[in-house]
Amino acid sequence: MSKQIKDVDYLAISARVRAMENGLLTAEQYDQLLAAKSDEEVAKLLQSFGYPQLDPSHPDDMDAALSEDRSAMLEDLGSSIPDPGYLDVFKIKYDYHNIKAILKAEAMETSASGILTDLGRVKAEELAGALREGELSGLPGLLEEAVAEGREVLSATRDPQLGDAALDKWYFRDLLKTAEDTGSDFLLGFVRRQLDCANLRTLVRTLRMGKTADFLRGVLFEGGEVGTDELLRVSANAGGGLLELYAPTDLADAAEAGSAALSGGSLTEFEKRCDDAVNAYLDAARLIPFGEAPVLSYLAMRETEYMNLRIVLLGHSAGIPADVIRSRLRAGCV
Repeated sequence: MSKQIKDVDYLAISARVRAMENGLLTAEQYDQLLAAKSDEEVAKLLQSFGYPQLDPSHPDDMDAALSEDRSAMLEDLGSSIPDPGYLDVFKIKYDYHNIKAILKAEAMETSASGILTDLGRVKAEELAGALREGELSGLPGLLEEAVAEGREVLSATRDPQLGDAALDKWYFRDLLKTAEDTGSDFLLGFVRRQLDCANLRTLVRTLRMGKTADFLRGVLFEGGEVGTDELLRVSANAGGGLLELYAPTDLADAAEAGSAALSGGSLTEFEKRCDDAVNAYLDAARLIPFGEAPVLSYLAMRETEYMNLRIVLLGHSAGIPADVIRSRLRAGCV
């Protein structure tokens, strides 16, 4: 358990992130990006909004530039936040992305260096070295146990999807434990909503694929507000009871879109509503004057902004109409 930190310990950084919120992209700025006539114009607009210079002719470089911007933001806040453990909730997914890539490359006797990222708790090179040398005891959180099981599953099955499924379970265990260790009810609520969204997505996908409840049992995550037994009952009933199960929760709209997706509706809209449900939880932090909640809310809003920028950049370069791109943007534009 982290040392007990009081809300007043966040007075300075809370005031700072309130000011930093003014730098988030606005709805009007998104409109400008969507109205841009060329990829070059999009890049120039983003630079005028404070983002680094981007080269639209090299999409990988643009993605790397956004990652560098995110890394600088996390490092900046990490130097002033009372408990850096709060930032780990936004870093853990990159550790697991790297582990998946390294283990798959290991199985195929290739290199994963081109797809690794330094946005996790552990630098990519350090993590790759630890896995290569078998020196896992110094890794943070539950990474040691995760690597052991992921490697075992891949070795036994030679199935990358099963390996990913095993690591996904460790990811959510790690995420939940990290949130619990901070002692923050707000952060724990944020993580539990992510778990619920992940389980709802898994339920809808397995039903669309015609998978059984027994299959679903093996890929659900523990720790959410909606129990796995209730999800299994919906699965066994071929989706019946889905809307009723989620009606009293924050995921009612997402479940409605999920139900529509089971009848041939849009998975894209379903995914969007799941993300929007998590962001809606964070909106409550705007009413909290100080403490960890405003900091966490800002971090999540920046994550949403990065996701939206990728949607805009990829959509624009693919020639997708502006209205279609707009419909895919996640809530959180200020």
